[in-house]
Amino acid sequence: MIKDSPILTIRRNFQRPTKAQIQSFESVSTGFVVDSQDGNGALDYRIKPLLDDSSSTFFGVAVTCQTGPSDNLAAHGGLALAEPGDVLVVATGGYTGAAVIGDNMAHMAKNKGVLAIVTDGVLRDLPGLLEVGIPMFCQGISPNSPARNGPGTVGLPVTLGGVSVSSGDLVIGDRDGVVIVSQQTLTRVIGELEEVRQIEAVMEAKVKDGLTLSDGICELLASDKVRNLD
Repeated sequence: MIKDSPILTIRRNFQRPTKAQIQSFESVSTGFVVDSQDGNGALDYRIKPLLDDSSSTFFGVAVTCQTGPSDNLAAHGGLALAEPGDVLVVATGGYTGAAVIGDNMAHMAKNKGVLAIVTDGVLRDLPGLLEVGIPMFCQGISPNSPARNGPGTVGLPVTLGGVSVSSGDLVIGDRDGVVIVSQQTLTRVIGELEEVRQIEAVMEAKVKDGLTLSDGICELLASDKVRNLD
């Protein structure tokens, strides 16, 4: 007898960062995180916060889902797997023809302890979403509703906004966007963050004191690397 293919594939067990590693990103801007990763790690700029204010700030552990077009079965599976403090990361392949999450599901995510929702798709039920009170990042809003037929995956690596994301990666968001830190680079990035903080603090102090050009640019302009025509 030929069996039907499964409509949902779930990897339930994955390595999670330690609490200390997670807390290293408290009060850290996405810009600082990117600077600690050689200028990389941010999702596509079109993935924007639903609310452009300080309530969009979050950091937590990714639980990944991959849905098909006009389907959100995998997102429900991800919600079932999520733990308090997790971030539901829903990859749709950038599909915007139908919403992947609405207000009721977002409320259920909050009830589960999910800190934020990030998708490269669209959401629906804007008035209700605004009442949920957790950060949500998406490409926009559409009233079109999804099916729950699958196929889909939960807990497996996905590509979202041009960045590969695995369950257990760190997800950091604020008004500038969303940044991913993979578990493979997490220790190094945490170490780099302190140096980035110190460099930025020095630069901010100089700017407040009236700095008009950085020392590095002044040195470059005075060097033989610049050809002056007149």
